[in-house]
Amino acid sequence: MTMLTPPTLLELAKQSLLRDEALVIGSLEELPIELFPPLFMAAYARRYSKTLKAMVQAWPFPCLPLGPLMTEQELHQENFQAALSGLDALLSQEVRPRRWNLQVLDLRTNVHQDFWTVWSGTRMDVWSLIELEAAQPMKKKQKVGSFETQAEQSLGPVKVLLDLCLKQGRKNKLLTSLMKKVKKKKGLLHLCCKKLKIFAMPIQNIKMILKMVQLDSVQDLEINCTWKMSTFGMFAPYLGQMSNIQRLLLSHILTSCTYLEKEEQYVSQFTSQFLSFHHLQKLYLDSVSFLKGHFNKVLRCLKSSLEILSITNCLLSESDLMHLSQCPNMSQLKDLSLSGVNLTTMSPEPLRALLERASSTLEDLDLDECGIMDPQFIAILPGLSKCSQLTTFTFCGNSISMGVLQNLLLHTIGLSKLNHVLYPAPLETYEDNPGILHLGKLAHLHAKLKQMLHDAGRQAVVWFSANLCPHCGDKTLYDPEPILCSCYIPL
Repeated sequence: MTMLTPPTLLELAKQSLLRDEALVIGSLEELPIELFPPLFMAAYARRYSKTLKAMVQAWPFPCLPLGPLMTEQELHQENFQAALSGLDALLSQEVRPRRWNLQVLDLRTNVHQDFWTVWSGTRMDVWSLIELEAAQPMKKKQKVGSFETQAEQSLGPVKVLLDLCLKQGRKNKLLTSLMKKVKKKKGLLHLCCKKLKIFAMPIQNIKMILKMVQLDSVQDLEINCTWKMSTFGMFAPYLGQMSNIQRLLLSHILTSCTYLEKEEQYVSQFTSQFLSFHHLQKLYLDSVSFLKGHFNKVLRCLKSSLEILSITNCLLSESDLMHLSQCPNMSQLKDLSLSGVNLTTMSPEPLRALLERASSTLEDLDLDECGIMDPQFIAILPGLSKCSQLTTFTFCGNSISMGVLQNLLLHTIGLSKLNHVLYPAPLETYEDNPGILHLGKLAHLHAKLKQMLHDAGRQAVVWFSANLCPHCGDKTLYDPEPILCSCYIPL
């Protein structure tokens, strides 16, 4: 006979309270603090709007992490409106509830995952989660005789944290409701956004939304828009207010200026915003057409050392590369990508100097599709061999000979942390028919390089990547067996 596990005291309390919403709401002032989270979860699952509204007003923690609960579309809109109504009622009161401690309503779905599992009783480390990441310190208490009483409640604003994705045609009822409340409360409700992504959307709509956001809360910004410089110029003043930004990605910003003076004006307007970025660590620039001849202006305005610099599919001049190699803010680089930047006609010395400047910190290096040839590659090998922290190196799509690849291996054999290298298939491994690999030659080279690594006591991963097939546009990879493009598959 199977013995049923009796319900816990906590479970019985939840069941008893949820049978009567009026009883729940009336008992919130005396409810033990450890019952709030499990009771809130139960009310959320059952869509008890009145209970949710009342519990928001009496929430005893600095932060209410609502985001992890908002997983089901049909549930979260209704429950969110109830929580928002509770917040609205809370901010309308002249005298706050005695137990009120809410300072942050967190709507992000990927943070505070442990809060609800701990308080539901499935984990034991309860008290370690009272002070949540996004919350301000809890209010101080004052002793009166032998009793503790809450200090006078602060009338400061409540922060609402969320990640924003602005995209054309995307209807976001949650954001619309929030913006109405922010506008209505006039400073009592602060809309804060750590991660902001902007896709194709009219610039006027973007400006209208950003006027409601505390822009100094933005730490991670992605702009994936085919914007002309004139459009980007309208956005630049908002960018400059994001003074705490740590990661910035710009993609497909185009120059379309007829007059050189106008282009210079827009570029200066953009680069000057970097003067506000005292915490920028990661900079990604992809398909940004105005960089050539102007990149030194960006470097001149940098206020912090970068950990990641990714310049992909952009045009740069040799002077841009020279300024980059001399920039003191590059000495702490951990990740450098110049993928798709054509270096064929440039002197290799600036790149070599850049590698030497970052040699003590650089971990990942991507020189794919840079048009590098044997003489240039040989020139940068001494700088590459000094990168003692390098773990990953990829330089596919470059025209390199078998002898230079072997030379590379000799220069990097002492880099103990280098364990993933993606080599271009050397020129000698192609058939007379352009773009078609001789797999036997490639297998022979692969075995030779692996043996050299083995003899040196290294177990690095060796990958080869061929140029794009002229027939199907795919690549052939080799590790150690070939992963073939469709042209090699027999019919």
